[in-house]
Amino acid sequence: MKIRTTENSTKNLSETAIQLWFQLSRAYHLQLKNYSQFLKKWNFTISQFELLVKVGENEHISQKQLAEMMFFTKGNITQLIIKMEKEGYLTREQNWKTKYILLTAKGRAVYEQMIPEQRQFFLKRFKGLSIKEQKQFIQLMEKLDNQ
Repeated sequence: MKIRTTENSTKNLSETAIQLWFQLSRAYHLQLKNYSQFLKKWNFTISQFELLVKVGENEHISQKQLAEMMFFTKGNITQLIIKMEKEGYLTREQNWKTKYILLTAKGRAVYEQMIPEQRQFFLKRFKGLSIKEQKQFIQLMEKLDNQ
């Protein structure tokens, strides 16, 4: 009898884990879709906006640091920077072997306009959760990240 209980417990845990995976995946994709829609106002992709934010928060950041922070390859970050540079949002400075990325005046203006709107967007997205629930959710996500 104990074996069945253990098997049932394992089966229930497995089913719960699968349900959790699908719910988390669904929520993630829904949030990405909504965030992408929000960013269309400025004609930005999520990657472009996150790059703009990272440079805005870390003035004079190296291209290598950006790639590491955003989990991009050197090639991917280079292509993204080139595109943002052509659109007038970023500029590059080279100090010997290190390339530093900075916001242009246009990039700074867009960054300063978008950040408050982004905060409002996130407030609306999570208004169904109390602050306590949001903090619990963060803790659970961090726990998953550290596995």
